[in-house]
Amino acid sequence: MRPLCSAVSMAFELATYGFATGFLCKIFAKKNIFVYVTLIISMICGRIVWGIVSYALYGFGLSGSPFTWKAFIAGAFVNAVPGIILQIVVIPVIVIALKRGNLIDND
Repeated sequence: MRPLCSAVSMAFELATYGFATGFLCKIFAKKNIFVYVTLIISMICGRIVWGIVSYALYGFGLSGSPFTWKAFIAGAFVNAVPGIILQIVVIPVIVIALKRGNLIDND
């Protein structure tokens, strides 16, 4: 049952990434530096939602093991460092390239 809990938690996390990114892009100025700000805030929001959903699912006993604060920190940040770094490096480059190519809205 653990893979199902992880998949459901990740689905909520990814939905939060999408919502937060879209919302923040409407709020912040369209300068390239705000791509990084939007990305980092969205990642933090997504990790928080992942933790809340994981806590709820594991709290219902669907996994067999408790979801502790230590598990949250390890899962959301410590074990995820390579992915976090990759996202911070690659995603802004892609967004800036798409803006320069007029493939996404610049205003």
